Amino acid sequence: MLMLLFAVTVGASAQFEKGTKYVDTYLSGLGTSYNSSTGFRFNIGADAGIFLEDSWMVKANFEIDHTKYSDDFALGLGARYYFNTNGIFLGAGAEYKHSEPNFNDVLIPVEIGYAFFINHYITIQPAAYYKMSLNNFSDGSTVGLKVALGFYFK
Repeated sequence: MLMLLFAVTVGASAQFEKGTKYVDTYLSGLGTSYNSSTGFRFNIGADAGIFLEDSWMVKANFEIDHTKYSDDFALGLGARYYFNTNGIFLGAGAEYKHSEPNFNDVLIPVEIGYAFFINHYITIQPAAYYKMSLNNFSDGSTVGLKVALGFYFK
């Protein structure tokens, strides 16, 4: 078991090198994302990024967020730091969110997650996140879990 764990973490660290590109698609919500103004949410999104330095990735994201009251769209930029030896990552950034009928917000998302490599390129990445609303802190901020299917390539 220890040898398997060692092989996974050594293989994972090779993907966090400068110049590696990354894309993913993810699901959030499904009863795991909550804020006090809209209750539970269903969210799908995608990220694309590149490692500018070993362990440091910059990324952009797009999300569609559905509640029983509205559909929201968000665009964001952020960064992640990957701990080279184990696949754990920390992320932060900024997002612009638009909701119907005419509501706009800026969010500050932070996340912690794990990149579990299925093979040399494909990962399953569970993460916990918090998105702080700058427009309405108490009712607009969101906490949740997400699961991403990621692809790392040179």
